[in-house]
Amino acid sequence: MRQYETFELTYRGPAPTGSHVTVDLAAVFEREGARVEAKGFYAGNGTYKVRFLPDAPGAWVYRVRGIVEDAGALQCEPAAPGRHGLVKAEGMHFVRQDGARYQPFGTTIYALVHQEKALVDRTMRTLAAAPFNKVRMCVFPKDYDYNKNEPQCFAFAKTDGGWDVDRPDPAYWEMLEGRLRELDALGIEADLILFHPYDRWGFAKLTKEQGLRYLDYAVRRLAAFPNVWWSLANEYELVRAFTPDFWTDFATFLGTASPHPHLLSNHQIITAWDFSHPYCTHCCLQSRKIDEATAYAKRYGKPVIYDEMCYEGELVHDWGNLSGAEMTDRFWKVCLQGAFATHGETFLNPEEVVFWSKGGDLVGESPARIGFLRTLLASLPGPLDPQLSQLEEHGDPYAFVQSMKDKVVPGFTDGPFFQMLITFTPKELEGLLGLMKRYAARIGDAAFLQYFGRTTPYVAVFELPEGATYTIEVVDAWNMTRTVVRTDAAGKVEVPLPRREMMAALAVRNA
Repeated sequence: MRQYETFELTYRGPAPTGSHVTVDLAAVFEREGARVEAKGFYAGNGTYKVRFLPDAPGAWVYRVRGIVEDAGALQCEPAAPGRHGLVKAEGMHFVRQDGARYQPFGTTIYALVHQEKALVDRTMRTLAAAPFNKVRMCVFPKDYDYNKNEPQCFAFAKTDGGWDVDRPDPAYWEMLEGRLRELDALGIEADLILFHPYDRWGFAKLTKEQGLRYLDYAVRRLAAFPNVWWSLANEYELVRAFTPDFWTDFATFLGTASPHPHLLSNHQIITAWDFSHPYCTHCCLQSRKIDEATAYAKRYGKPVIYDEMCYEGELVHDWGNLSGAEMTDRFWKVCLQGAFATHGETFLNPEEVVFWSKGGDLVGESPARIGFLRTLLASLPGPLDPQLSQLEEHGDPYAFVQSMKDKVVPGFTDGPFFQMLITFTPKELEGLLGLMKRYAARIGDAAFLQYFGRTTPYVAVFELPEGATYTIEVVDAWNMTRTVVRTDAAGKVEVPLPRREMMAALAVRNA
């Protein structure tokens, strides 16, 4: 047993006489007052397993009950280098169980595990060289444009023309687990999409009871994997056989049944899910309105991930033909709002192996530049928080402006701009703030970052805190360069910029 790594107990016994999901097998693991109970599962061929993910080194004792009775003690070794535990939400950011920083830079491969082995192997080699540390992927196969192939195996056995959720197919789950382990070895989180509407097999028409039975097996089998996230659905509103209570009940089940606290959210096509659910850990969004990140963070008090903001590619569909520059620009703008983003690639080829669905090779221009951004942010002394204007800081800018009418604030209320603001309606003020949107972030007083997108100002202006000096870099997001231009900056500083798009400026406090 090793900290933050899946531990497994294996037993032999006759096959269950009833459901192969709700088998009577569970283990309790205890250490210094900590207690974790994990249900076991039938793995096929007369084999039963119980899995556990230890979060602390030291002596653990366990007791197994049910169809197997067992007990023992094990020494859990400290975490191996590079192992930091499950990802969890902390404020507007993510961290590992041991406190290590984690910033998701995701990509999308919906039908990854439903392709032929050679193609999945090729995709894994691609991911090993790519900058992504999270993959959105489906448990059930997907039926959509450029993805019409029949999977080699399915999650459940089929009887009398329907899926028997009490008979999981061990071959499928073993294959899925193998790919999860490969992703884990690459440092990649698996954001598992549990349901979706693009279905010709009948998985999108399961009853709630069938859905809960499926989730029960998924938790028993996968909850001890250190790189699993639960994504309730892709475009949940389009799963028309499911009513709203399905999603709240599924989230509650996952939050209460899992012995280990995995991240959980739900993805929409039009109307965002209610992220206030107590077991929802973060906001998962499909949207082109990437400037709404701050509003979602304020509303829910949870991290925000734009898991779908269109894809770099050349498809006829309007969601699948962003340029590499546009995808890169969206990543920067989302990250400068203290939020997170996910990539996808939709270049068409004669074989119709489109990365966003099947995997294969990355050919776009954005992945290298996303990797550059990831490296830059990792070099900073902490996670970014948006540096909002005085108006943006308030949940109701209109009420704030009206409250300031009779106050004297030099440089703000005494100028002509403020006199204009007090005449604006709430709708007009909202529109004005959208036009004035800037992309600036900070890490306390330790670092300040500004990004100028597709505009080309001739200078960046910093108002740096007194009492410290800063090193300033000019950053070219497209050409992937960082150039130090000042090492002793203090106070108000104007930094000349090249007349090119996608420039940024970074100020980091000197030690």
